[in-house]
Amino acid sequence: MDPLAPLLELSEVADALENARANVDRMLWHEALRSGDAHVAAEVALHEASATLALEGYDCDVERLRAGDFTDPIVSGALRVVEALPGLVDVWAISPRYVLAKLHLLASRDFPDSGHDFEPGRIEVDKDGSARIDAMCALVASPTKEIPAALTAAVVHGELVAVQPFPVANNIVARGAARLALASKGLDSKLLVTVSAGHLDRHPEYVGAQRAWSTGTPDGVRAWLKHYGKALEAGAAETLQICTELMRSIE
Repeated sequence: MDPLAPLLELSEVADALENARANVDRMLWHEALRSGDAHVAAEVALHEASATLALEGYDCDVERLRAGDFTDPIVSGALRVVEALPGLVDVWAISPRYVLAKLHLLASRDFPDSGHDFEPGRIEVDKDGSARIDAMCALVASPTKEIPAALTAAVVHGELVAVQPFPVANNIVARGAARLALASKGLDSKLLVTVSAGHLDRHPEYVGAQRAWSTGTPDGVRAWLKHYGKALEAGAAETLQICTELMRSIE
């Protein structure tokens, strides 16, 4: 049995993740994606970067990102992470630990000196944290078809936030890695779901559910997994809105 399978037995979790999958599948049938998805993917990347920055407390809207109207290295780092994800999907399934280091390097390489003495890309955890990261990477590298992609992504995201493998930028890395988990297992293979916008849409729940996951209790784990399913639904809805606006702009 897959070690993640028991999580699907928690109340309402399987339904939440299945509803998310169905909403993503419907999104992928939008007319804007029938003649190619490059324009949609570019817009999603900007919206994703803006949302992940908002979750970090930064007000950097899509138009500012599009215009390059920013100098903050944290903003630059978050944008680099989002832009790098398509090229890391295949690598993620083979070498997740390498990808985590790469994401952190992209996110933090230009961080100002704020009292944190760290090496960008280097995982720094105690023995227990290292064991959890190893276990998570083993799950990623040895997936089973029976486990929903959304469940794997939720576990990746939850574990990275709980373990905090880096001194800084853990949440940015976690959101990026979770999107790679969705892509590598085929649910969102072209990274078209604006997942961070879904988390932002349910921000108080996002923060609370992260803390709940960290407790390791069945109720805490259930709260996070249910949130992740609902965030995916909201992220798919955000992408549908992007598709609709793109269609209007070319009419």
